[in-house]
Amino acid sequence: MPQYWLLKSEPFKYSWDDLVAEGEGTWDGVRNHRAKNNLAAMKVGDQAFFYHSREGLEIVGIVEVSVAGITDPTDETGKWAAVKVKPVGKLDQPVTLKQIKAEPTLEDCELVRLSRLSVAEIRPAEWKKIVSMSKA
Repeated sequence: MPQYWLLKSEPFKYSWDDLVAEGEGTWDGVRNHRAKNNLAAMKVGDQAFFYHSREGLEIVGIVEVSVAGITDPTDETGKWAAVKVKPVGKLDQPVTLKQIKAEPTLEDCELVRLSRLSVAEIRPAEWKKIVSMSKA
């Protein structure tokens, strides 16, 4: 069964549109142990929300892990993880951090609880709720 994740990126550095233009991107540069463990746990076919951090503060799209279990190419020590992702699609409408924080069923979501975490796990019920919020 696929797992769900959330990947944060500052849009002025790497945006949803950048990923779409590339067709496939490498998710690297993560230097937090919890985020690294989340990257290492990802499998091909897992899906993730693409979240614009610092600007926008919103989930804008869905990506799929296309290559898993790779070493971060920006890491000279070889201890940090990375994955490759491909865009699945843009959300009908972005779901903002403010909306997520206002939703009681999402109060335990890693995006809310561990707000600085750049790669977060999303539980299936949280995934379904956020997708439904994007269609409202």
